[in-house]
Amino acid sequence: MTDETGPWLVVGLGNPGREYANNRHNVGFMVADLLARRIGATFGRHKRAVAEVAEGRLGFGGPKLVLVKPLTYMNLSGGPVAGLAQFWKVPSGRVVAVHDELDIAYGQLRVKCGGGEGGHNGLRSMTKSLGTKEYVRVRFGIGRPPGRQDPADYVLSDFGTAERKELEFLVDRAADVVESVVTRGVEPTQNLYHGS
Repeated sequence: MTDETGPWLVVGLGNPGREYANNRHNVGFMVADLLARRIGATFGRHKRAVAEVAEGRLGFGGPKLVLVKPLTYMNLSGGPVAGLAQFWKVPSGRVVAVHDELDIAYGQLRVKCGGGEGGHNGLRSMTKSLGTKEYVRVRFGIGRPPGRQDPADYVLSDFGTAERKELEFLVDRAADVVESVVTRGVEPTQNLYHGS
């Protein structure tokens, strides 16, 4: 049984450092930054994990959010996430990973609980460290690379000019999706956002 008053751990997946800031792979960080602004919180280094953390409530007296940006690089994201989940006693069902998704067209957002990692190293690391796949994923579609471009190079490249025109709106919408998961649950959020 989950504690209905306990915090939610919202993990933005990405890579630390200015050179990665605008990469497709860093869209999780972008959403986490926006959520922090929405709840009036600022990120700071956490003493128990290699991560930046921001805490606050969603609305007056609303659910507590612990926003996390692991600073270990994508492939090792799971360690800090598992450590912070333990620190705040957050069950896996209240852990939300926000990440880029190659298998979804740019501009589409999808929510699911559990499932595979689809070759995403950040998710693979989280699954291994948490010891379960049963956490929530907010999947931000970035689409497949054009032509013969290597997917690894594609995710580490910046959004294109046309994509950037919509990016702010889409990051805003992804933050709405996270808030909906926390306040309504996964299934109602799927019903609300998967049609669009």
